[in-house]
Amino acid sequence: MREYQVQLLERMQAARTNSGARVNQLGVLIGAERFLLDLTQAGEIVPVPPVTVVPLTQPWYLGLANIRGNLVGLIDFARFQGGSETQAGPDSRIVTLATHLGFNCGLLVARVYGLRHAGDMEVVGDRLRDTDANEWIPLDLAALVTDARFLHVGF
Repeated sequence: MREYQVQLLERMQAARTNSGARVNQLGVLIGAERFLLDLTQAGEIVPVPPVTVVPLTQPWYLGLANIRGNLVGLIDFARFQGGSETQAGPDSRIVTLATHLGFNCGLLVARVYGLRHAGDMEVVGDRLRDTDANEWIPLDLAALVTDARFLHVGF
């Protein structure tokens, strides 16, 4: 598993530095939906760490976790969108937001699918459909951190 994460990180970094390359995005499962995250907006992918619950916060705000010495707020994005609670399982990961977004935050994802090439997908409304007929929702993390509801985790 560690080797897979190292390879994925190397591919993500290569995609970030190669501006003329195909548009690769990180495919993840959040709730029951598949999402595509822009690699320039995603940070690290880490196993789900122990979480310290913060009282008087929204149900979708899972709490704080220590990720490599940094306090990171963890979000259940499926619940933020009004869906059911994401249960952390063996395939679950935290995808942190890129540091340039200025927000120490991570999203709980049920599964990481790896790199996907959005340019090869068919546009269907606000979604993309791959050759296996899977639908993907592009998720703009930069827009998410400016959402007023997202910024107010307290009651």
